[in-house]
Order: sequence, then structure tokens, then C-alpha cells
Amino acid sequence: QVQLVESGGGLVQAGGSLRLSCAASGRTFSINYRGWFRQAPGKEREFVAAISRSGVNTYYVDSVKDRFIISRDYAKNTVYLQMNSLNPEDTAVYYCAARPLWVADGFDPAHWDYWGQGTQVTVSS
Repeated sequence: QVQLVESGGGLVQAGGSLRLSCAASGRTFSINYRGWFRQAPGKEREFVAAISRSGVNTYYVDSVKDRFIISRDYAKNTVYLQMNSLNPEDTAVYYCAARPLWVADGFDPAHWDYWGQGTQVTVSS
């Protein structure tokens, strides 16, 4: 089993920044990809960003590519999502996720195996 615990959400003014954290524990040896998804009210859960175990490979949805940075601390088994230049459209519940391998449909949340509890990010205008 793999457990994911995330934190760092909150209320922020438009143009501000937040950093989300997600710590993994349990049988993490098989986990090669970590990621972030978000879900706004009335919308489907969508992919935001992902990072390989080594940190060499990163992926972003186009809407956040120039504003968000995903990174990891290997020693702490923790992944981060630095969110800059936030706008109200970024308001959502953000979920940390993990999976063993990257596949062609890796942007689909249905194909990720482990999830955190979610943390609310609210951006005021």
C-alpha cells in the first residue's frame, strides 16, 4: 500500500503563490510517477502536472505550464507543486496522485493508483 498526505492549500489573492506538498509512505519502491490533479465545482477532475521518480521528466497541462512548477525531494519522498501567478480559474480541490509507470493515457485520472485526500485552493479576484 501507498499512502499520500498533502498539504499547503488555502486562500490566496489573484497573482499570488502557493506551494502544495505531498508526502508518500508505505511501499513506494514501485512508484515511478507522482502527479497533481485538480477538480473545480461542476467540472471533471483534470491533470495538472507530473514528475518522474528521477525528477528528469516533467509534464504540465498547457494552462499552467508557464506558472506552475512540479518538483520532488527524493530524500523526503515528497513532491511539491509551486503555483505562481494564480488566478480565479485555478480555484479547485487539488489532489496528489501516484502510479508505477507512465502510459499513453497517463493524463486520465482513472489510470492513477493512489490518491491523497485533496486540499482546497481558492484564489480570490
